[in-house]
Amino acid sequence: MSIETPTWDHPRGPAATRILVDLGAEHGLSAADCLSGSGLRPADLERPDLVVEAGQELAIARTLLHRIGDRPGLGVAAGLRYTVGTLGIWGYAMLSSSSVREAIRLGVRYAQLSFAFIEPVVERSGRDLAVVFDAAQIPADVRDFFVERELAKIAVLIPSAVGDPRGLRIEAAFDGARAAALREQLPGVDLRVGADRHRLVFAAALLDQPLPQADSTTALLLEEQCTRILEARRSRRGMSARVRALILAEIDSAPSAGEIAARLHLDERTLRRRLHAEGTSFRELVDEVRATLAADLLTLDRLTLAEIARRLGYHDAAGFSRAHRRWTGRAPRQH
Repeated sequence: MSIETPTWDHPRGPAATRILVDLGAEHGLSAADCLSGSGLRPADLERPDLVVEAGQELAIARTLLHRIGDRPGLGVAAGLRYTVGTLGIWGYAMLSSSSVREAIRLGVRYAQLSFAFIEPVVERSGRDLAVVFDAAQIPADVRDFFVERELAKIAVLIPSAVGDPRGLRIEAAFDGARAAALREQLPGVDLRVGADRHRLVFAAALLDQPLPQADSTTALLLEEQCTRILEARRSRRGMSARVRALILAEIDSAPSAGEIAARLHLDERTLRRRLHAEGTSFRELVDEVRATLAADLLTLDRLTLAEIARRLGYHDAAGFSRAHRRWTGRAPRQH
C-alpha cells in the first residue's frame, strides 16, 4: 500500500517561519511567543541549515491567530513580505524560465519548495490556463490564512517574473471582509472575488510570452538544484518523521493512531509495525511532541495549566500534570 501524506506535509526552509515571527513582532509578540508550541526556539531561526517541518510552521500560524485573532487580511500581510530572494531557488528558477507556460510548469512541479500549504492543480479554462489553489487538506482553522498568504505571494512574484501582468487574473472564493481586505491590500491586481474556487487564470495570449529574465542555461541549472533539494529533504524523512509532523499539526485534538494512519492511507497495524521498525512507537512520538511543546509553553507565565493542557490535547490540567511527572519526574510548576 502506498504512503500518502497531506500535500502540505513536506520539510521546508526557515524563511516562511521568519516571516511569521516578523509579523507577530509587528503585533507586539516576541519571537518566543510566536514559536511557543512549535518546538523551535528563536536561536534556531539564525541557522542557515535549519529545516522546518510543515507541522511546526502550521503550529506557529495557529499561535498567531490565537494571539492576534483571525483577522481578514492577516495572511495577505504575511504574503506581501515575500520577495524573490525569500522564495530562493524556486523563485529564481521561475524567473529564468523561457516563457510563462514554462514558469507555470516549473512552479507547480516544484511547489514543495515554495512554502505553500495549498496544492496547485493545473487545468484548462477554455483557451486559457488556470492554476487552482486546492486548499481542501489544510486544517480549517488556518485555511483562510494560508490561502490569503498564497494569493498575496503570487501577486508579489508575478510582476517580477512576467513584467506586464496583463492577461493574468486572480480569482478568490472569498467574500465579505476577506474579499475587502484582498482588494485593499492588492491594489492594481486584476482580482475577482466571490468565485467558486481560488485560482490564477492565465490568458492564452500570455502563455507563450517570453520572460524578461529568461536564460535557458540558468533555468536548467536551477531546475537541477530544485530536484536535488527536494530529494535531499525527502530522504531525511522516515515514517516517524511523517507521523511526528502530523501529530504536531493536530496535537490540540489528541489524534489517535488510527486517525493518523488514515491520514497516511495505512491501516493502524501497518503504521505501528513501521514505527516499530524505526525503533519507536506512536505513544512515544506523542509523548515526545507533548513534552517538547510543554517545555516551551511552561515558560510563558500568562498561560494557566488548564490552557497548556488544552493546547496539548488533554481533557484537564490533572491529566497533563500526571504526564509531566511521568516525563520529567517533576510537577509542571516545578519546571
